[in-house]
Amino acid sequence: MKRTLILALALVFASAAGAQMYKYTDPKTGKTVYTDQPPADADSKSVNVKPSGGPATKSAVEQDKAMEKGRKKVADDAKKASETADRAAKAEAHCNAAKQNFQIFADGGRIQKLNAQGERELMSDEEIEAKRASSRREMDEACKKS
Repeated sequence: MKRTLILALALVFASAAGAQMYKYTDPKTGKTVYTDQPPADADSKSVNVKPSGGPATKSAVEQDKAMEKGRKKVADDAKKASETADRAAKAEAHCNAAKQNFQIFADGGRIQKLNAQGERELMSDEEIEAKRASSRREMDEACKKS
């Protein structure tokens, strides 16, 4: 019996949190009754109910939206991480190619090039030095760490 009354009170207070409540004694049964409307045939007292300080429960739609927002954030973060990894891999490949190009000119020796007619000819020492300097700049630019 007490459990039923407590449960009824809990439901009334939960559903009418912050609303005007009335307390009266039922003349037929002698039991105390809580309601949100004043009774017409009984003497009632107004009861001030303070809303609980806990977080408000969200509706199923709001919970769904929050979960979808979380899923989207995780997907966006994964996409950004993937793009960052792709950029880093491309930068590493470009750096390695620039290092190999520089190494060709740094080693020296006889280096050939194709002329306008498509024939092979040896590069002069000045041409090799110019290419070494330009490939060095390209390597430094490609391999610099930000």
